[in-house]
Amino acid sequence: MVMWRTQAYRELHTPVADVLGARTAKEFEKLRVHTVGDLLRHLPRRYLSGTELTDLATLDEGEHVAVMARVSRTNVIRGSGGPAQSRRGGRPSRLEVTLTDGHGYLAVTFFGRDHLVEYWERELGKGVRGIFVGKVGRFRDQLQLTHPEFVMLDASGAIVGSSEEKQRLATMSRSGLVGMYPATAKLPTWKVAECCRLGLATLSGADDPWPDWVLDEADVMRQADAFAAVHQPHTIAEAEAGAQRLLFDEAFATQLTMAYRRADVATHTATRRRAAPDGLLDALDARLPFALTEGQQAVSETLFAELDRARPMQRLLQGEVGSGKTVVALRAMLAVVDTGGQCALLAPTEVLAQQHYATIRALMGDLAGGRLLGSPDVATDVVLLTGSMPAAAKRSALLRAASGEAGIVVGTHALLNDKVQFADLGFIVIDEQHRFGVEQRGALTDKASARPHVLVLTATPIPRSVAMTIFGDLDISTLAELPAGRQVVGTVVVDAALRPAWVERAWQRVAEEVAQGRQAFVVVPRINSSDEGVGVTELAERLSTGPLAGVRVGVLHGQLASDAKESTMAAFAAGEVDVLVATTVIEVGVDVPNATMMVIWDAERFGISQLHQLRGRIGRGEHPGVCLLISSALAEETIRQRLDAVAATSDGFELAELDLLQRREGDVLGAEQSGTRSSLRLLRVLEHAEVITQAKEIAAEAVRRDPERATPGFADAVAATEQLMAGDFLELS
Repeated sequence: MVMWRTQAYRELHTPVADVLGARTAKEFEKLRVHTVGDLLRHLPRRYLSGTELTDLATLDEGEHVAVMARVSRTNVIRGSGGPAQSRRGGRPSRLEVTLTDGHGYLAVTFFGRDHLVEYWERELGKGVRGIFVGKVGRFRDQLQLTHPEFVMLDASGAIVGSSEEKQRLATMSRSGLVGMYPATAKLPTWKVAECCRLGLATLSGADDPWPDWVLDEADVMRQADAFAAVHQPHTIAEAEAGAQRLLFDEAFATQLTMAYRRADVATHTATRRRAAPDGLLDALDARLPFALTEGQQAVSETLFAELDRARPMQRLLQGEVGSGKTVVALRAMLAVVDTGGQCALLAPTEVLAQQHYATIRALMGDLAGGRLLGSPDVATDVVLLTGSMPAAAKRSALLRAASGEAGIVVGTHALLNDKVQFADLGFIVIDEQHRFGVEQRGALTDKASARPHVLVLTATPIPRSVAMTIFGDLDISTLAELPAGRQVVGTVVVDAALRPAWVERAWQRVAEEVAQGRQAFVVVPRINSSDEGVGVTELAERLSTGPLAGVRVGVLHGQLASDAKESTMAAFAAGEVDVLVATTVIEVGVDVPNATMMVIWDAERFGISQLHQLRGRIGRGEHPGVCLLISSALAEETIRQRLDAVAATSDGFELAELDLLQRREGDVLGAEQSGTRSSLRLLRVLEHAEVITQAKEIAAEAVRRDPERATPGFADAVAATEQLMAGDFLELS
């Protein structure tokens, strides 16, 4: 548990249950609100003044809204048989209300006995405007609110009536502005407003966590004033100024953490690693069956230069799917092995670890033979270590790592175990770093006597603003050029809802590809069938007994035993399986050149970057690739537009920008799939690049002025950020 040094951080990390009660706190979990700080950073989507009407054209079906509008007309429809008949099951009376913003209209309906309907009609006639809170539904192809809570306002904007419920709604319009909060069915916007007011009351007005010089440099108001400004503003300008301070807080805490990390790395020394002439690296280069691209050569030279210095390398290598990151990483590892050092390659899943292991051994050949008779003198041992390996194989791998016999150790989270020891760990390669928490990465670097060099690989193209925020402690290299021989992958969206015959044609197309001696992937978003759709096993059975009868179909997913996953993948790579029906365990690292086709089932359930990653598994050989995105999403839906964007371009960086605009930053980097929540509540790295840049500059000055983190607010900010980042869940599928 973190011991906060400032009162501000202590108060903001108070659980909301302590302020609002356990039942209300449980409801707030759906809004990602767990602490008082989360609650006070849960800002209104927009503000309405006491005289401003809601633009009814902006309402969406299913949305929980607070609408300010004028009552245009009311109409009472009497039920059958009057009050007595209503009690015996007859139809109740209803009040039909039409609201207007001066341009469009919204229907509102109330059902009840005659005296209730008459009461509602009288109440609605008392004011010139009203606030109506409810969920937008649809009836007879028209949007409507059914039984909304409401309060009427007089000509001056004052609340009409004095009941407890009306006073609760009145909290929404304090100071003449109405905050429209993101809400749920059990937490309507007025209740969120009331809870935020209670959260504000818990703050003591403690000193700001940032020194005055930071506030002056950033030109922002004090934190306590900012919270009041966003939840109880007198003017829109005041609310915007408050939100600007809270945006800066998120950006500054992240950049401060990155700046202290960079400073910490600079204080450590690393063993210089310079490749020996006529060693392993030269031997590998002499037998590579392809020429390195200019990009691969340039990045390699950067890595060799950084390995040959006394300060540890901290570099991110991002590259398009199939750009050759593995070869670049392997060459750097062999340079380290040439000096007598060892390397660890950490992968987030067993399938990916096994694939890296197989790829490295295939590239190295007998250079990975270690001390086996007939191996070259420069050969080293390459071993695999995963959690589900048999005990004997695991012991052997541990011994070879501890003795130094294994120059390269490839593994999953099993490498982080206390039992894993190295003789001289000099270099760590981490694939898809965002799947690992800070503490997990630190557990590996702590296994070295001197600070090891670190290279992070990612096949997820990352816009600069994201990289600066998420990977701000790393230098960045990019591989954009694809190696010679890479084939074009054509992508087509198959409309399953309107054109089911196209789905049947897709399976025929798979069978045709197999008949030509090639292979295909079928990717499914779930393992087991449910109300949401068909699972991997059931779809494989349907295909095997239907359109792909006679075709050798394999199944691969994260719940299979390790040996079953390994044997299935090996059979597919060897051409013994024609069609592999799998979950996203094949998303990265899988290299089967003969696979030329991919069908992605329920494609709307995947993100843009994930779809781009998946299709990167095909077109890796001599034949072009075809990727079919099967979806029931309608053409006008945003989710369908995402699929069309993937089909329209193969530029991963362009797709990453689009993905980032449509989804949260943490999701783009894999957090949604790995079970985490983004640590960024307010900040949008594309929209707020200027704030991030400003925060980075101020953070660098903060570290210069206070290298020891003596400023309590700086220490708390780093601790809070590290706590969120360390919460990253390691996906084990």
